[in-house]
Amino acid sequence: MLRTLVISPNWIGDAVMAQPLLHRLRERHPERPIDVLAPGWVAPVWRAMREVDTVIESPFKHGALQWKERKAFAKMLRARGYADSYVLPNTLKFALIPWLAGIKRRVGYKGEMRYGLVNVMHHDDKAAPRPMVPFYAALADAPVRQLPPAGKALEPSMQVAPEQADAAIARLALPAGAYVAFAPGAEFGPAKRWPAAYFAELAQTIRARRPDAQILLMGSPKDRAVCDEITAVVPQAHNLAGATSLDEAIALISRAAALVTNDSGLMHIGAALGRPVVAIYGPTDPRHTPPHSALAKVLWLHIECSPCQQRECPLGHQNCMKQILPADVWQPLQPMLAAA
Repeated sequence: MLRTLVISPNWIGDAVMAQPLLHRLRERHPERPIDVLAPGWVAPVWRAMREVDTVIESPFKHGALQWKERKAFAKMLRARGYADSYVLPNTLKFALIPWLAGIKRRVGYKGEMRYGLVNVMHHDDKAAPRPMVPFYAALADAPVRQLPPAGKALEPSMQVAPEQADAAIARLALPAGAYVAFAPGAEFGPAKRWPAAYFAELAQTIRARRPDAQILLMGSPKDRAVCDEITAVVPQAHNLAGATSLDEAIALISRAAALVTNDSGLMHIGAALGRPVVAIYGPTDPRHTPPHSALAKVLWLHIECSPCQQRECPLGHQNCMKQILPADVWQPLQPMLAAA
């Protein structure tokens, strides 16, 4: 049986935004299983997508060519019998893999020096780049030089088995109640982080209005310190940063009454799981990487210096985030919790 290989981006949010591509590929070839080659830290995202048959975790180190290792890995892939491949990262290293594996149809964007490695080559308009969901989804179509007008993009979709969520809740001994997930970190840099003091004030408001609410602070080990700042003010909040695997974090978010989040991978996961999301943007552009969900509410002031796309505020004031107050977030969050 012929298969399709998709090579994953390295970022969690980008992997979520690529799901509509898989949906379109499955529609075109429902008989063809889809495998995804992904870094270990992104693999749980793909495991939560119904279109994926097998997730193959990449053994390669970041930044290294590892020519001998790639050749050996490609030999294993060759044996799986792929009809086509879709290379989502724009780097040369990832385009090498399907070429070495002898996959005849190798689809991707121009990227860095990939002529011959990618033989169905797409292009984007650098002066007017598309949002990421239609950018990836377009790989299912034949390449065009003149990009069509943007239509309504498919919403990424993920799902979690109920027993997975039950197991995560049991392992962490979380009390019953309405779970309100906070994602106060941002891998990109501190400029994207809404102040911890604001998250703490919002948690106090939620607890005062909904005593049954359980505040779950989600994130990686890098986010532990910022979550500690929140629990210093609201000790009833559960600091789960670094205490869960990504699989468990996805499962917990699937049970959340709402998610309050910076522009982050967890934001995209919450939207794809169909959970109500309040997404707080400052230095990044929600027109390019929005949470694709009718249940998501984006807060973005779009002040004079935003979006700057910088990891740290170049002006030192971070007004794009600080001028979004806890009361501004509570306003869209309140009806979300009332419906829970």
